Amino acid sequence: MTTTWHERMTGWHKSRHTHWEENACVEVGTDGTLVGIRDTKQRELPSEVRPVLVVTATGFAALLTHLTG
Repeated sequence: MTTTWHERMTGWHKSRHTHWEENACVEVGTDGTLVGIRDTKQRELPSEVRPVLVVTATGFAALLTHLTG
């Protein structure tokens, strides 16, 4: 059986920068070296098909720095 990113990553939580009025929610989780980003609205999808964007922790930090300027 293959481990999904959803199982490999821990500490999944909603972003503090969620836009409720736009229904734009993302969750993030980590395995220590990688960070997973997934769409909260897709929680009903099975883990095997629910998409997860996976980036390095360094890449995620760079993304946050870029977005928060």
